[in-house]
Amino acid sequence: MSKENKANILLVEDEENLHETLKLNLEIEGYEVTSAFDGTAALKAVQSEYFDLIIMDIMIPGIDGITVTENIRVQQNEVPILMLSAKNTVADRVLGLKKGADDYLTKPFNLEELLLRVEKLIEKNKKIQVKETVSDVYEFAGNKIDFKAQLATTWNGNTIDLSKKEIQLLKLLIENKNDVVTREKILQMVWGYNVYPTTRTIDNFILSFRKYFEEDSRNPKHIHSVRGMGYKFTD
Repeated sequence: MSKENKANILLVEDEENLHETLKLNLEIEGYEVTSAFDGTAALKAVQSEYFDLIIMDIMIPGIDGITVTENIRVQQNEVPILMLSAKNTVADRVLGLKKGADDYLTKPFNLEELLLRVEKLIEKNKKIQVKETVSDVYEFAGNKIDFKAQLATTWNGNTIDLSKKEIQLLKLLIENKNDVVTREKILQMVWGYNVYPTTRTIDNFILSFRKYFEEDSRNPKHIHSVRGMGYKFTD
């Protein structure tokens, strides 16, 4: 598995021995692991980095795992969450799943089972993320984009050379047509893991796209910013 293809996992667990054991085994499986030992650190990590999966213990210092999960879901972040708990009651399991967890494991658990569930959740999430593939040439509202040649012919007849990042961002937005693409997803898909430009960088790309492809860049019909969430393309 190359570095680019490694899944990024946030491990939120305050029991040091268990944390180290899980981290080591996840890394042996080829995952990149970021550690958090309390709820505040977990929320901070989620806001600054893209994750393919979060392993979340419920009983952590500060903000508990259920509240952290709720906070993540309120931000429209759909990252898969595997919840760990020492409690084995049906009520706890139901509460965890209700608040946004995708899966639930009770301690003590079998390590092989945890690794299998991690793999399944990541695979499922990747399948969901690919909405539709776009052919090499895409046309909308008099604009024509050639992804392979990195060229665009705009509605007013201009020919524009597009950078690799511009092509990647356009393709991502068009593939998710009519759906909001979150800032986190853009950063992960276009800029890659752990290389975090500011939101301003994405905004500048969006402004350029409007200049190229919109007849009135101040009142865009195709390239939209959705406040507090991300960006959306409509044709």
